[in-house]
Amino acid sequence: FPFTYFSVYLSLCLYPSPQAELGLNEHHQNEVVSYMRFARFKRGLCLKTVDSCFQDLKDSRLVEETFTADEVKEMLDGLQTVVHSEVESELINTTYTNVLLLRQLFSQAEKWYLKLQTDVSELENRELLDQVAEFEKSEFTSSNKKRSAELMKPKLAPINEGGSELLNKRVACLQEENEKLKTRLKTIETQATAALDEKSKLEKSLKDLQMIQGDQKTNANQDITELENKVAALKCQFEKTLSDSSANQKLLEENLVTTKHDLLKVQDQLSTAEKELEKKFQQTAAYRNMKDILTKKNEQIKDLRKKLSK
Repeated sequence: FPFTYFSVYLSLCLYPSPQAELGLNEHHQNEVVSYMRFARFKRGLCLKTVDSCFQDLKDSRLVEETFTADEVKEMLDGLQTVVHSEVESELINTTYTNVLLLRQLFSQAEKWYLKLQTDVSELENRELLDQVAEFEKSEFTSSNKKRSAELMKPKLAPINEGGSELLNKRVACLQEENEKLKTRLKTIETQATAALDEKSKLEKSLKDLQMIQGDQKTNANQDITELENKVAALKCQFEKTLSDSSANQKLLEENLVTTKHDLLKVQDQLSTAEKELEKKFQQTAAYRNMKDILTKKNEQIKDLRKKLSK
């Protein structure tokens, strides 16, 4: 049956490797051989069932020497019904078996966050089917019985060292980062869409303006040239004014510094003049007379205080 080689072809697609006859590594090739052994066993049972249908017909109906055409037709119709039922049942069971096998593979892939894909159109690839048939023929010959027996030996499963948990954490982080990137991408797309809409509106407005302007394009260009010239002239005047202002500011700063120095110098001169004036005033006769009078008055006050105290 064609479904017998379905899983073998699926393994060829999912695990390509040049290490063995089917392009699989040793472990996967052993799994393929195990499935083919199961398929051969089911196929043998189906063939035995079909053979038993024919044998039952021979034993139960073929007891006379001659039969009419209607009797032969009746026997063939009954045989057809029985064989059709048996073959249909086996094909359905084979389909369900392959679905269960796919379920196992996909479940293992989903644990590692993998998404497997199958190409159903390649299931009728005659070259690949012939390759599988040759593999089955070479695998189940008498010369390979010893090898098949060795392949049936169970092997210890690898110890889980926590790689799956670390991978799950890493996948979760990547998924979270992916969600953030998706959100950011949506925001950027929204902004880009708004910018494109705005650009479209501006382009439409520009086209409308160009249609309205029409023959006035030349005058508009002249006006723009005049405006550019005026702007250039104003710019030159502004730069000149700014340069003059900078020069005046610098000059004012220098004058201010000079004025400060002059002010300090004048203050120093005033202080010196006051000291000299006070010194000269103390040397005059009026100052000495006033000082003598004050001294006498102070002595008279002291005497009066003494008298009053007595």
